[in-house]
Order: sequence, then structure tokens, then C-alpha cells
Amino acid sequence: MTDADVKARGKREETKASNRQAIIDAARRVFAELGYGATTVRDIIRATDLASGTFYNYFKSKEEVYQALQDETALRVRPRLRAERIRARTFEAFISGSFHTFFDFVRHDEDTFATMRQKQDNFHVRIDTPEVLAGFDELRVDLEAAIQSGVMPDTDPDLLMASMVGVAFEIAGQLVQRKDLSVDDAAAFATALFLGGVQALPRRRR
Repeated sequence: MTDADVKARGKREETKASNRQAIIDAARRVFAELGYGATTVRDIIRATDLASGTFYNYFKSKEEVYQALQDETALRVRPRLRAERIRARTFEAFISGSFHTFFDFVRHDEDTFATMRQKQDNFHVRIDTPEVLAGFDELRVDLEAAIQSGVMPDTDPDLLMASMVGVAFEIAGQLVQRKDLSVDDAAAFATALFLGGVQALPRRRR
């Protein structure tokens, strides 16, 4: 293979990656604007500079674009979450760091999270893509390690993981909807809930 062939192949791969990313970025904007249920493949294509047929070189449907979007999002946030959990030396640091990191990520990528939260005609958008599920598995592994090292109480890691994920996603939904809710306040609320239960939660400011 000549140098020219190598360069040509490299250029083709670069174009493919660029086109695929353009479709994902367009889908992120369109899903947030129109809602997942109302969005069509044509809407996504119109939000790019690509020819209509190009879309199908990369994705078969809007569902596939959505899954790619969620996987990309998970790959971006997972390293930050793991780093925060690994460095934690106390139960409070583990919980607080996890929530604060996730909420900060959501605040800076609200379009993607809004899409994950949308429901239309009783249709729940899937969040069980491979990379998202891998993130849940990582949380469970980190919880088990924290329990074994004494950082966390000896409790059921599966139930604790499910609780953390549920609280994180529900409060993140509030974070997207309420501009008066800060990342710090959201993380403090979730942390207080886990550390001390409802009795430990801060009273509302009237």
C-alpha cells in the first residue's frame, strides 16, 4: 500500500467519524427541541449538512442514533464518576462526590439529559444501552469495594446501587427543569438523604 493509499484511507475514516458525530450532535439538539417521540429521521437529517442518504450509512433508525447518543454520554461521564468514587475515603465523600459529579455533568449537558427524561404517549425512552449499563456495573463494583474497605456500611450493594441511580436521575430531572436549583444544593440534598434519611434533609426556605 502506497503512502497515497494510506492517506486516502485515513481521510475516509476521518470523514466517516465526522459524519457520524454530526448526526449524533444533530440528534441531541432535535430530540431536546421536539421530543424523542415526535422526532423523525428526516428532522435529524435536516439539522445536519449531510445528504439524506448519508444517514443510513451510519444508522438504521432514530432509535440507533439515540442509543449511540446515550453510549457517548455515558463514556464521557463514567471516568469522572469512577475517579471521584475511587478517591473517596469516607461514606460521605463517596456519596457526595458521586452526586455532585453527576449533577455537574447534567447541568452542562442538559439537552442530552432532557432527552433521556422525556416521555411521550406513555413511551419511556430507553436508557439501557451497553455503555449506560456498564456504568451501573461500575457503580456496583465500586460500592462493593467501598463496603469491603470499610468506607461504607455493610449493606446490600445492589439495593444501594439502585437507590443511588434512582435518586440521581430523578433529582437531575429537577435540576434540568428548575433553574433556581443549583448543582451544590441538589448534591447536598441527595447526600443528606443518604446519610441521615428524611429527618436530616434541610428545611425549605420560605
